Amino acid sequence: MSSIRSSLASARGLGSAKTGVSHWWAQRVSAVALVPLTLWFVACLASQLGADYSSVTDWLSSPLQASLLAIYLAAIFYHSQLGLQVVVEDYIHHEGLKMGLLITFQLVNIILAVAAIFSVIMILVGAA
Repeated sequence: MSSIRSSLASARGLGSAKTGVSHWWAQRVSAVALVPLTLWFVACLASQLGADYSSVTDWLSSPLQASLLAIYLAAIFYHSQLGLQVVVEDYIHHEGLKMGLLITFQLVNIILAVAAIFSVIMILVGAA
């Protein structure tokens, strides 16, 4: 496959492409995956409107519902991380601050994703 980058840029690992294309595709794929998952989630919320806590936990105790919710949560936090990374890389120009924010945002997204998915698992196994 031919490349539009010069051989010198390829050897140095420089150039406008770097890893941007894979990041761009990851954002698009996660966005496309979020469309049907969000529609499913909104429909489920609408069906549970006015339900009490035990009805909602019974509904979420279904392996299918819990699995879809866990996938939805993982996709949301992954997509969020990709978007925040782009914003920081585009608008923060101080290298130290940029690196600190990228690490902070990634850790926060990981912690929130793990906590949310763990909560779903706890409801699924009946520990909530």
